[in-house]
Amino acid sequence: MQLPAEAVAATVLIEVVRISALPTGRDVPYLGTAVAYWAGSEAAAALALIKSLPGSEQHRCGFSPGWSVRAYEDSLDLALFEAAFCFTCHEARMRGTAVPPALATQFFDPSALPAQTLLSLFRTAA
Repeated sequence: MQLPAEAVAATVLIEVVRISALPTGRDVPYLGTAVAYWAGSEAAAALALIKSLPGSEQHRCGFSPGWSVRAYEDSLDLALFEAAFCFTCHEARMRGTAVPPALATQFFDPSALPAQTLLSLFRTAA
């Protein structure tokens, strides 16, 4: 999966969110509860894992993501980007000021080891 390189380099904190509802607007974060915060090597490892997600074909489910990650720089003001993952339709959607349109919607293989590892990290965090 492709991530915005400059944003990844600037990330110091990742917030893991258990999504409870889709956002009400295009610039609104996914609604849910923050279940974990990863910093330092933990954040770097999570971003490397996300980047290693292999591509896949789109599967129709209506996009019902269960998890998202929000990446923050030092100021911790606004998220550099948020990536929401639907393990049913193989889709990841990213938004944020650092996300170019070409990276906004991507597809990943949820049965691949990196995806299963990521899902396990999410579940353990909750």
